[in-house]
Amino acid sequence: MTVAAGGSLVQSVDWLAIAPPTIAAVVGLVVLVADLFVGERHKSVLGWVSVAGLAAALLLLLALLDGDRSSFCLAGDASVCSYTADRFTLVIQFLVLGGALLTALLSMSTLKDASRARDLPGGEYWFLLLSSAAGAALLPASRDLATLVVALEVASLPAFALVGIKHGDRKSSEAALKFFLSSVTATAVTLLGVSFVYATTGTLYLTEIAGKLQQVDPQFHTLAQAGVALTLVGFAFKTAAVPFHFWVPDTYVGAPLPIAAYLSVIGKAVGFSGLILVTVVAFPSYADVWGPALAVLAALTMTAGNVAALRQRATRAYSAVRLLAWSSVGQAGYLLVPIAAAGYAKDAERAIGSTVAYALMYAAVNLGAFAVAALVARSRPLNRISDYRGLYAERPLTALVLGFFLLCLAGLPPGIIGLFAKVTVFSAAVDAGLGWLAVVMAVNVVIALYYYLRWTALLFQTPEEAPERTSESARLKVPAPLTAAIALTAVLGVALSGAPQLVLRFSATGLF
Repeated sequence: MTVAAGGSLVQSVDWLAIAPPTIAAVVGLVVLVADLFVGERHKSVLGWVSVAGLAAALLLLLALLDGDRSSFCLAGDASVCSYTADRFTLVIQFLVLGGALLTALLSMSTLKDASRARDLPGGEYWFLLLSSAAGAALLPASRDLATLVVALEVASLPAFALVGIKHGDRKSSEAALKFFLSSVTATAVTLLGVSFVYATTGTLYLTEIAGKLQQVDPQFHTLAQAGVALTLVGFAFKTAAVPFHFWVPDTYVGAPLPIAAYLSVIGKAVGFSGLILVTVVAFPSYADVWGPALAVLAALTMTAGNVAALRQRATRAYSAVRLLAWSSVGQAGYLLVPIAAAGYAKDAERAIGSTVAYALMYAAVNLGAFAVAALVARSRPLNRISDYRGLYAERPLTALVLGFFLLCLAGLPPGIIGLFAKVTVFSAAVDAGLGWLAVVMAVNVVIALYYYLRWTALLFQTPEEAPERTSESARLKVPAPLTAAIALTAVLGVALSGAPQLVLRFSATGLF
């Protein structure tokens, strides 16, 4: 715990508390400088340094398990701080840094292939990835609106550049521009909301806002309501909630595949952790504003995502990536359900724990699906769903792993962790009295079953290609980092399917 000493404005810093995002940022700077002195033949060293930095940041989370720690606190009031490393923070930081580590492993083979054609600049790539990961790790620890917005932008701005980092690629540039313009608009709306909240409460600290919003002058009540609603917009954009979801499919297709995987998991973690903090910590007294709004957004988001995924044509170029993109929109709808339920439920902590548990499951299996997609793209660059036909004959273990990931996303055995996560979210809606939302979710789960099972069935059908071409693809060497990413996600998914209750215990937030 840190406080200003003797009334001074100079604050001490708990370096251990802020170590995880700090290490990611420092290693990013080290990689950027080292890139100036490392020759083209040794650029892979930068990737391994980045992986080591993210692994070190992950390990430091273990040192923070002994209790809550805070830093950058108000002078004279050590309970009001800008940075808090509590249980909620550590769980989300584990998700963010673990996801960034897996993204780094996926990126190493992508950068190695691209370096021959000089399509992707290695040093800039690793610097941007680590910078974005540092911002994403900072956000769940933020306990004032200013730090929240800064963390959101630090996580987002490098992501724009990563999406458009392919040299001379029109799709990549177009995707980055769409992503940038949409995000800037959402951020502007959020800043307007923050200014309204500050005008009515006179503070930016989340815990102080929660108390002062209950005492707002009646003539400013409408302004406060508008501030609450507008503040949520930027975080809703990051979660890809309707109507802020249109950037998703084109951005995922235009970005390098590891970055699409990163956005689908870490981008959502940023959005959902921000939503949780501003709703249940800062705005609990305005649950009648954000509760119904998020419930409607959840219903619209899961429906829009699943219906669009259902319409993807198997023979269309990049249809596999597009299906995963629309699937991620549908999954975002499920993730919104417990947050909306927290506005109605007596036990808000349990509802929020359901969202965190679902996010952990989704992160593991979705990153695994993208890892397999990256493997298939090495021999079939168009990455159509039809390209996965007969994958079992070509790579049996890879096909089984992808089938397992798809069944987890669908919520079917043997993907027990996916079923467990969906039941947990469904229970949160029922317990909160949102029966209509539970029905919408059940219908959407059935819709999603069709396109997940259709893709899974393709894996085991007879391949259309000539046997010699299939055997040639099977002989292509798989890079060790890519193999490690697939293996790690598969082991995690199988282990959690064997003991799904561990996820719920681990995701206990401790926010209340």
